[in-house]
Amino acid sequence: MAVKEHQPSASTAAAPRRSDGTRTAILAAARERFAADGYERATIRAIAKDARIDPSMVMRYYGSKEGLFAAVLDVDLRMPDPAGLDMHDVGRVLVSHFLDLWEENEVLTAILRVGVTNQAGAERMQAIFRDQLAPFAVRACPDPEQAPARAALCASQLLGLALARYILRFGPAVALSRGEIVAWLGPTVQRYLTAPNP
Repeated sequence: MAVKEHQPSASTAAAPRRSDGTRTAILAAARERFAADGYERATIRAIAKDARIDPSMVMRYYGSKEGLFAAVLDVDLRMPDPAGLDMHDVGRVLVSHFLDLWEENEVLTAILRVGVTNQAGAERMQAIFRDQLAPFAVRACPDPEQAPARAALCASQLLGLALARYILRFGPAVALSRGEIVAWLGPTVQRYLTAPNP
């Protein structure tokens, strides 16, 4: 006798989609609220209101403001593979890549805003760049032992650009075209990654 496969009901099949949609709404609202208000001033109640859900749902999914903050700060920089790059072009590629990241979503902007005023945000930003940018620097630089320092120098340029252009919104920095930014910063990042130790 054939065994009839269990078919999920419409209500059980839709549940994961509702859950995913709720999580997405919470994270989107939290990113915007943390970016606008900083960690200390952002509240679960305000985030829930922005997401159009009950505050208890935020607590159900993330447990606390700290848990929600950690989820918001879970960022993949999607670093390009240095093995597939011309080592004479890594500075330009890296600056272009980070411009794409800063402009396509507000996650990194939110982390940077919070990181300059909150220790947890600063530590998360440090970890993201240490864990994801340093391996890129290891592959690109002539002496792998110098990779942490070289990655930190690259981060100083990339984060400085983001602070000036996307957060403080300095007029001249905002007015620069992508091509101009790459032309100015690309050679500096290239030198940090590939030049001999001064």
